[in-house]
Amino acid sequence: MLFHGYFRSSAAYRCRIAFNLKGVSTDFVSVHLWRGGGEQKSEAYQALNPQALVPALETDDGLVLTQSMAIIEWLDETHPEPAFLPEQAGERALVRGFAQAIACDIHPLQNLRVLDYLKGELGHDQAAADAWCRRWIGDGLAACERLLERGGANGRFAFGDTPGLADICLIPQMFSADRFGVDLAAMPRLRAVREACKALPAFADAHPARQPDSEA
Repeated sequence: MLFHGYFRSSAAYRCRIAFNLKGVSTDFVSVHLWRGGGEQKSEAYQALNPQALVPALETDDGLVLTQSMAIIEWLDETHPEPAFLPEQAGERALVRGFAQAIACDIHPLQNLRVLDYLKGELGHDQAAADAWCRRWIGDGLAACERLLERGGANGRFAFGDTPGLADICLIPQMFSADRFGVDLAAMPRLRAVREACKALPAFADAHPARQPDSEA
């Protein structure tokens, strides 16, 4: 399989964790989001992903999958162990709600194309763009902390003693929070989950600094 991504992309980071947890290897193709105005905007890449976003996955049976959450769901369905979601329907819904709070509500507001629009068309400087990210990441993660307080299991990870979809989404978002200087002091549960995940090779090996295209 060919996995098209970028080391700092939160969405690609999610997929790397998921592949590692499943023990599935891919061949990596770097799509540099800045070089040459953004390689994701090239005609060749947009033939794979018309949204001009990373990641994209070319599967062994000829599918081209886009959107990290769809890729992760496909992976979980085609490689059932270890499962990313609980068995009970209500618990699955809680995990999905937490994951989607990050993937659908927090992450899009820090996406590169949004920041480019803020700095380009709207004329904001980098400091203003960073403040924008701190605001929405901070608010979103504060809500995630409350979600875990209300519905998370009493385990090492977000929803129990094994990592799953919630953790896959949380860890890249915590990385972005650090990048933009978000104060996480009032989020002890999220910080504890991060520490538990950091101890696992599947998460450590997926870190942006350990990727072949890293510029860290």
